[in-house]
Amino acid sequence: MAPAATPFELLPGAEDSPVILHVPHSARRIPDAVRAGIVLDTASLERELDHITDAHTARIAEAAARLARLRPWRFVNRMSRLVVDPERFPDEREEMLAVGMGAVYTRTTHGEPLRPADTDPEPLLEQYFRPYAQAMTEAVRARLDATGRAVVIDIHSYPTKRLPYELHGAGPRPAVCIGTDAFHTPEKLAGLAREAFARCGETGLDSPFAGAYVPLEFYGTDARVGALMVEIRRNTYMSEPGGPAGPGVSRLASALAALVDGVDGAAH
Repeated sequence: MAPAATPFELLPGAEDSPVILHVPHSARRIPDAVRAGIVLDTASLERELDHITDAHTARIAEAAARLARLRPWRFVNRMSRLVVDPERFPDEREEMLAVGMGAVYTRTTHGEPLRPADTDPEPLLEQYFRPYAQAMTEAVRARLDATGRAVVIDIHSYPTKRLPYELHGAGPRPAVCIGTDAFHTPEKLAGLAREAFARCGETGLDSPFAGAYVPLEFYGTDARVGALMVEIRRNTYMSEPGGPAGPGVSRLASALAALVDGVDGAAH
């Protein structure tokens, strides 16, 4: 368990592994100073955390790392995404700004006020977003230096029923959605993911969520950095919206380990 003050943590893997399991949304922790800027009462905030947190995804990644033949690296956010969302663009490129959910959220999953609409995001970006982005950039660069490539696998979850904030939630909601990027997700990588997670139920591509996280320094320019997103429908492994994990965790961890093994094997 990371110390309470640690906002994020890079957990070492094998030096010759190119894989980073990225877990950005699994935590519920909100520092007191950040909590002071959130307008929800305690009960409403807990309900929002139930909806917005990708619960138990850090546990799935940890178990997968133990099972993989070559231990992957893990980069785990220890703060709630209600502090900052490290996967959003920090500027006007972010489409989720339309629903008040850019890098610093001002609206909840149900469109209610989370922070005042005129909140200045800069202090939170400076304290939390940029250090996170820099550390993730350095983690990817270290894999490139050590192995000649890096593969970022994002671990997320999503609710069985569409929430109001979802901009593209009208399509299929398979047991596992594989999010891809046109530049950073080779067809072979997406195929490995679908094959690995077939044991967990129906898989699909880019619905209800699309894309994959790559640090901006490499985004769209360095093809040595591969990326995909694994979005797990929550009723396959936990009680919704924010309840305990169930037996599906083991099955998902095994599938994720198989994906890691496939990525490692693809270079040989």
